[in-house]
Amino acid sequence: MGTAQLTLIGALAWRMNQLGVKKAKKFRTLAEENRINISLQPPARGLIYDRSGNLLALNRQVYTIQMVREQTNDPQAVLNRLAQLIPLSDTKITDILKEMLSRRAFIPVTVATGLEWEHIAAVSVNAPSLPGITPKLGLNRQYPVGPDFAHIIGYVGPVSDYDLAQVNDKDPLLLIPRFQIGKNGVEAKAEKTLRGKAGTKMIEVNSVGRVMRELDDQPGTPGANLQLTVAHELQRFATERMQGESSAAVVMDVNNGDILALASAPTFDPNKFINGISVADWKALNENDYRPLANKTVQGAYPPGSTFKMVVALAALTLGVTNIQEEVNCPGHKDINGRKFHCWRRGGHGKVNLRKALRYSCDVYFYEMSLRVGIEKITETANALGLGIKHDLPLPAIHSGLMPTKKWKQRNKKEDWYIGDTANAGIGQGFVLASPLQLAIMTARLASGSQIEPRIINMFDDKQTKIKGISPLSFDPAHLDIIRTGMYDVSNHPRGTAYSSRLKSTEKIAGKTGTSQVRFISKTERKNGVTKNEDLPWKRRDHALFVGYAPYKNPRYSISVIVEHGGAGSRKAAPIARDIMQKALSLGQNSYGPIHNRKRSKLDNLKRKPT
Repeated sequence: MGTAQLTLIGALAWRMNQLGVKKAKKFRTLAEENRINISLQPPARGLIYDRSGNLLALNRQVYTIQMVREQTNDPQAVLNRLAQLIPLSDTKITDILKEMLSRRAFIPVTVATGLEWEHIAAVSVNAPSLPGITPKLGLNRQYPVGPDFAHIIGYVGPVSDYDLAQVNDKDPLLLIPRFQIGKNGVEAKAEKTLRGKAGTKMIEVNSVGRVMRELDDQPGTPGANLQLTVAHELQRFATERMQGESSAAVVMDVNNGDILALASAPTFDPNKFINGISVADWKALNENDYRPLANKTVQGAYPPGSTFKMVVALAALTLGVTNIQEEVNCPGHKDINGRKFHCWRRGGHGKVNLRKALRYSCDVYFYEMSLRVGIEKITETANALGLGIKHDLPLPAIHSGLMPTKKWKQRNKKEDWYIGDTANAGIGQGFVLASPLQLAIMTARLASGSQIEPRIINMFDDKQTKIKGISPLSFDPAHLDIIRTGMYDVSNHPRGTAYSSRLKSTEKIAGKTGTSQVRFISKTERKNGVTKNEDLPWKRRDHALFVGYAPYKNPRYSISVIVEHGGAGSRKAAPIARDIMQKALSLGQNSYGPIHNRKRSKLDNLKRKPT
């Protein structure tokens, strides 16, 4: 027994010596290289819905291949072998190698995305000869309605070095290769809410980088779902109705500020931006004179023309410098300091009171009223109606417009304010600028008598956003009624400037046409006859505008339309506004449809993996 014990002890000692001393270096290396890797799991991005619950932005499964430089001795050789299995050009290989060298060796770099299952299967079968290559299953953003909501939702794209330099965001998700973030529109403005929080995956790999086993998998927390106030059917109709024009249209609920349509034409397909737009597509969009990339509804600022006349009229009534009975004679022009300020109607309108001045859009009447009121009071009234104010919406580059004052001109132009500047402002020209969104807000406030604020997001998950601006305006309700009757005449009186675009139903529209000049008309041209818009180059033609609300007796929606270089507002903008308003009234979008809650499927949480 003693001999047996000594033999066993000796054998154990010899084996321990072999493992712990003679082969210690080998096993130490293997132990160090058999290590635990912890990687971030990107969360499912929040979904976006319209007011009826229709999906506008979703996530779809895509197959992706990533490569880690430290797991291979010869990245280029591996990429060349990979190119025999999947579409991978020499130029792309060069770009991948450059990206690898610009990053730390352990950070994975995306080699290809949007692959078919056949490609992933081929890569998996050849995995032993492709060290450092890992196929993955992920989610990619998709916009099923395409161009309809491009200017509102925007689009996502891979995080770039420029993005990292511009934002003070320490979220480690941004370091994940080709992680998608919002680049424009609501996608960008609500980025952190839509993004969600990262999950983690813990895996054990051996010395050659092969995954031995998965130790833990904690999916990320999905981003919040978002519901817009916009109605897809109305948005699509507005976009299609403006096809062929460089234009914008806004439809707004006058009772709560919900924006039902925010359409800018022409538009573009946001799906082209998700994985990086091609040079040819970018050039086609960027060099288009109609500026399809610009959201004209909030980024465009235009002289409002005669749509501004309600502001001047309300300022005059509030200040008490006129009343509904007073008449002003319009001979076709008004002499101011030796200069003639012309009415759009060469022969003039004769004697007109306020209601007729709005109905006929008489310029001379509003020259007179603007001089009585003064620019400071005009600007004060405009601000109260939402003009010259930057409104709080989750959209990029919202223009504040411009409502000038004497101090503004001195500060920005280094010039004194002239009486002619006031006259020009009185008909919405000169320095006055407004966006289609602001004009829709102005009209909603005139229609409702309330300080309505615009709202484009209804809910984040189950939390509703606040409705603002229900408090009454500070103007006399009787004065607002006078303005409304003038707007009613514009669309419903036989001599109104928009009579040909009236609603031929019991639900009447009240509105105002506008035509804003973009060029100077000389005395010689006026003497010989002003050149018609259709005879001018497109960029020198007048802008066409229309604002309105309906129904007249019980207002529900306000609308603003601008057609860039479209000519007369009565001929170009008013018919578009009528058709869009008729569509809005027929839809009757007052309620909201359901959206998904925060519980996500296995698909959204990325739990499925290629085998």
